[in-house]
Amino acid sequence: MSTPPPPRRARHLMDPNAPRPVAGGPGSAKPGMSITSVQRWVLTALVVTTVEHFALAFVLGAASIDDSRVAERVVLLVLAAVVGVLGVVSAFLLHQRSPVSWWLPLGLLPALLGAAWVFSS
Repeated sequence: MSTPPPPRRARHLMDPNAPRPVAGGPGSAKPGMSITSVQRWVLTALVVTTVEHFALAFVLGAASIDDSRVAERVVLLVLAAVVGVLGVVSAFLLHQRSPVSWWLPLGLLPALLGAAWVFSS
C-alpha cells in the first residue's frame, strides 16, 4: 500500500521547507535599496518639508501684514519664493545631481499661491 500524498498547502501560507526569497536579497529579480540610499531619501523628505514649511511661514507673515504695506508683503513673498527654490535645489544636491532642473519652478509654488491668496483678500 502506498501512502497518500501530503495535502497541498494553500499558496498564501508559508511553507517552512521552501521559504520565498527575500526581496532584494541574493537570487531575487529586483535588488533592494542600500542603506545609504534610504538615508538619502529620508533626509531629502525631511529637508524639503522643513524648508517648504519655512516658505509657508513667510507667506503667512505676508498675509498678516496690514493691507497698506504692500512693499513689505512683496518682500516676504519674494523671500518665500527664494526659500522654496532653495528647498528644491537642496533635494537635488543631496542626491548629487545638478540643481538646474525643470523641477525648480515647483519651489515657486508656495509663493505664487500665497501671492494669490494675500492679494485677493
